[in-house]
Amino acid sequence: MRKLIVLAALCSPMATAEVISVDAHSLMRLPGKASVVQLERLEVADYGTLLIPSNLTEINVGELRLGHEARIAIVPGEKELRLHAQRAQLGTGSQIMARGAPGTHLKPALPGRNLDLQLQSLSAQELSIDARGGAGAPGYAGLDGGNGEAAGCTWGQAGKGADGDNGGDGHSGAAGAQVRLQVPRNFPGEQIKVRVEGGAGGVAGAPGKAGAGGASKGCLVYRAEGGRSGQPGAPGQPGVAGAAGSVSVQRL
Repeated sequence: MRKLIVLAALCSPMATAEVISVDAHSLMRLPGKASVVQLERLEVADYGTLLIPSNLTEINVGELRLGHEARIAIVPGEKELRLHAQRAQLGTGSQIMARGAPGTHLKPALPGRNLDLQLQSLSAQELSIDARGGAGAPGYAGLDGGNGEAAGCTWGQAGKGADGDNGGDGHSGAAGAQVRLQVPRNFPGEQIKVRVEGGAGGVAGAPGKAGAGGASKGCLVYRAEGGRSGQPGAPGQPGVAGAAGSVSVQRL
């Protein structure tokens, strides 16, 4: 009941709540109506995941706690997400994920979500952020060529096999995110791990196979010749990798 009350409080343009808590090994999605959220405490237990929708642009929290292998997963979006915490305690293997989405044949790959992360106080073995771009969709496979019609004693020579179609080109990967970090001055730089590579380009489409020529046929007076096979198609070109994002670190 408490969780229902908290989630209901978040369904407004600017929402305020005391505590958001995600149970171990479970997934919770914040409601999609609020664009700014104020929290006293945000907890994600071991192996739990909190999903941040694309329209949410700012989260201000007094205390942030991530358990072992816990995740904050941020849905791709055009607007930057600001996540500011006065105190943060991050368990081993925990991660903030702002990755882009892979492309499909209908939609292009999406870039990593730009992120402004400010942690006034930080206790963690590692601050891990994954804001890579989405991978491009693979190219279409070329259609195989049709087989030629077999020879016949009435119509003679067999038909030629059709050529296979060329494979389609792979689609471009999306760019990595722009990540700005503000962390305590005494937090070791080697414990900050941020990935902002661009997404891989889509693999080239496979070429279509050549159609086989029609089979020959022995007739009473003569033998009808078989048809020639077609030519296989050419493979497509691999897609281009997305541009790398950037990381800036400011010490508080």
